[in-house]
Amino acid sequence: MYISRIAENIVKDKLSNKKVLMVLGARQVGKTTMVKRILQGRNAVFFNFDAQVDLDRFKSLSAVSASEVMKSLGNPEIIVIDEAQRWAETARVVKGWYDYEIKCKVILLGSSSLNILNQSSESLTGRNEKLYLPPLTFKEIVAAQDWYLPGQDFKQTALHFKAQVRELLMQNLIFGSYPEVVTSGNREELLLNLVSDYLLKDILNLDLVKSQETIKRLLQLLAHQAGSEVSVSELSLNLHTSRATVEKYLDLLEETYVIFRLPAFSTNPRKEIAKSRKIYFWDTGIRNAVLGEFSQSELRPDIGALWENWVVAEFAKHNLLSGKKSNLYFWRSRFSGEVDLVLKSGAELKAYEIKWQAQKIKKRAFEKAYNITVHLIESSNPFVDEF
Repeated sequence: MYISRIAENIVKDKLSNKKVLMVLGARQVGKTTMVKRILQGRNAVFFNFDAQVDLDRFKSLSAVSASEVMKSLGNPEIIVIDEAQRWAETARVVKGWYDYEIKCKVILLGSSSLNILNQSSESLTGRNEKLYLPPLTFKEIVAAQDWYLPGQDFKQTALHFKAQVRELLMQNLIFGSYPEVVTSGNREELLLNLVSDYLLKDILNLDLVKSQETIKRLLQLLAHQAGSEVSVSELSLNLHTSRATVEKYLDLLEETYVIFRLPAFSTNPRKEIAKSRKIYFWDTGIRNAVLGEFSQSELRPDIGALWENWVVAEFAKHNLLSGKKSNLYFWRSRFSGEVDLVLKSGAELKAYEIKWQAQKIKKRAFEKAYNITVHLIESSNPFVDEF
């Protein structure tokens, strides 16, 4: 079962220009499946650098002229290179083709930003555009259900199909949004395999981690603290390693799209927290798999933290896919009061408090400081205007 992606139309729009298109995102989020679906019926050639035969073939082509490459490949309309970060010279070769002005669109798919973005900053400056593909959004999952009425407003869907949306939401909270997991009946096993076999593959293959055990223990600590302000010093102490190593590993986990960090919003450091950061997982299923906790009970003790992570991740996913990007923050006063999520787009601010169940929220401090209404997001209606 294929679930349509918001990013499909973005990719289609970008096919008409000459620039190299980089589609980046974690392993198994559906980059290859989506691109192959979009290119059905087109004259396209695919290389997968996870397959040694494809990598060797590409390397041999890199030694000949661009015109010979095109002739050898049958003058394709599009060339797709999957797992492009697996060879350090990929960007240099593609730059040569681009500068030769081959009449062919090149698409690079990468499961990490570790190499591909560093190369692009030097080799493909001004020649590329990037699209970050996150795990499925909740709207994409809902739209694929047989009970969903196409074209119906999602808030109306939540009212008309309350029981179905609630069940789907709980499944999404616990098992996350990776396409194969969403469409499978064996979700726990798939998630556990994803964490053990794929999640850290890029980091470990590139020998960037001295201790696999340390980064796995770090992931567990982060999973317990998802949505909280995380102290690097405390992590360092718990892991018996240096602050520099912890910072490096956090950067690697962010660059491979396992986690993302939310900075503190502040215009008055004397009264507001300015330097702290919260850590969230891009996918709550991954977070739960790291902990081995798949209870679907709404009474599980971490339901509030899980809901906050899910909501913030939905905002972050839609922000990646939006043409008009916002900056995401949290806010906390040094004296009293906090807000879970602040969106800043230009001069415009929006603020949200995230609670599993409807309740009164303490918002006066932020509203007084910024004259902005703080809105409540709770689980009875998981659809927000921003997504």
